[in-house]
Amino acid sequence: MNFAGVNYLAILVAAIAAFAFGAVYYGALSKPWMKAARIDPTTAKMSPALFITNFFCELIMAWVLAGVLGHLGAGEVTLQNGLISGLFVWLGFIATTQAVNHRYQGFGWSLTIIDGLHWLGVTLIMGAILGWWGV
Repeated sequence: MNFAGVNYLAILVAAIAAFAFGAVYYGALSKPWMKAARIDPTTAKMSPALFITNFFCELIMAWVLAGVLGHLGAGEVTLQNGLISGLFVWLGFIATTQAVNHRYQGFGWSLTIIDGLHWLGVTLIMGAILGWWGV
């Protein structure tokens, strides 16, 4: 399923794996996350549109990370440089953006840590899959 040098099957698998990780992660941390996000569990509404949006965004993330890996010019894409690239993307763009947004929104560091570790897991999973498959 390569097209123009991009393995779309790897991108799809990376997005599915990241989505599944998020389901398990937030399933395990739902109570502390809801408290940190100031969400009342009795009034929380989890519509299918939220999950569809979430998956679509993770699909875009995997596609962009594949593009980043392909444009690094480091030669062959490997599991190792997939993981390193995932870490750098998380640290440089996701963790920093979350920290700033959560400070302006008045949330505590607990939300930033819970969400930040989730997105770290997502970028590492995506990077590992894309690197392993050689994008």
